[in-house]
Amino acid sequence: MSYDFVFVDRKNTDCLKFDFAKERGYKEDCLSYWVADMDFKTAPEILSAIHNRVEHGIFGYTGYKDHYFEAVAQWIKNNHSYDVKREWLVETPGVVFALATAVKAFTEPGDSVLIQPPVYYPFKNVILKNERKVVTSPLVWKKDKNGFGRFEIDFDGFENKIKENKVRLFILCNPHNPGGRSWTKDELKKIADICLKHNVIVVSDEIHSDFVWKPNAHTVFASVCEQAQKITVTCTSPSKSFNLAGLQVSNIFIADENLRKRFMSERDKTGYDEPNTLGLVAAEAAYRSGKNWFDGASEFISSNLDFAVEYLNKNSNGKLKCKKPEATYLLWIDCSALCYDDAELNRRIKKDANLWLDPGNIFGAEGKMFQRINVATSREYLQRGLERFVEIL
Repeated sequence: MSYDFVFVDRKNTDCLKFDFAKERGYKEDCLSYWVADMDFKTAPEILSAIHNRVEHGIFGYTGYKDHYFEAVAQWIKNNHSYDVKREWLVETPGVVFALATAVKAFTEPGDSVLIQPPVYYPFKNVILKNERKVVTSPLVWKKDKNGFGRFEIDFDGFENKIKENKVRLFILCNPHNPGGRSWTKDELKKIADICLKHNVIVVSDEIHSDFVWKPNAHTVFASVCEQAQKITVTCTSPSKSFNLAGLQVSNIFIADENLRKRFMSERDKTGYDEPNTLGLVAAEAAYRSGKNWFDGASEFISSNLDFAVEYLNKNSNGKLKCKKPEATYLLWIDCSALCYDDAELNRRIKKDANLWLDPGNIFGAEGKMFQRINVATSREYLQRGLERFVEIL
């Protein structure tokens, strides 16, 4: 079956991406490329499964059965060569919920939690809102001879921050959002060795793991060694891969029984008990029947990334630098060659270009003079935004 990845008008559906511009200080007619979801419909196989469930007409309390786990486990094995066990699975309504749960389960108020900025901003939020201390080990933006950069890990600095601050928990973004790194097995093994040495629990957010672009390949952090598996909470979800974020379902895997019990105890304090009925149906259909659609979406998005990279590098007169990310459908654009500061850059994008992008500074101070653009949209809509961007430089 062939699939069409056509832009769908999402206005007046209460979607964050398009219907809250005014509330966020943007014009209502702005072009929006910020939050990480897609502008085309999910797989027809998923829609069919949801329709069938809706026709049943009863939406009572729902639970997880073995056939759901089997679908999830098979997807992970087929796509990431990692075997998970049924008892490892802990259900939550979202990955950010799971991050907050882990912070509360494995640390106490005032404890130090480590992150690597610039990084997905809810990491910092769930630490601070739970009265823990944020400790940062910034990633290093290393440029090649042509001025194109990518993030690398300062392992010595990483370990020093753990020792100096008595870090109890580390939240890893694997693959990295917003920078698009697909961390190698060697890099992850170095992180694991340091965390094992200092008794640091690792929460690995792997929600973008299906969108890794060849020749790169995703490595599940818990798979790098047997010991790493014993200190890891692995967070996964079909939401990015199949455009299902609003259905609120995620799959958290915790191999160590003690960690799992602590995590589940904290989760249960929230009152969360049963999954979203339609979310469960959609997720299982995605993992069982969505592979062909996902492959088509990946090919489409990959070509959008290629187009955007070529367009911006060619038409910005050297003022912008970007290259295809190793992972995610998020393009990280280096604007540091511009002759004005971060505040002026953001003003021009917002006011002059009438674009709603993610300014890099929301991911941490290290993100100043960068912009993040979501390319999971139609080519025509993407090009309109890129044209506006270069016009205001």
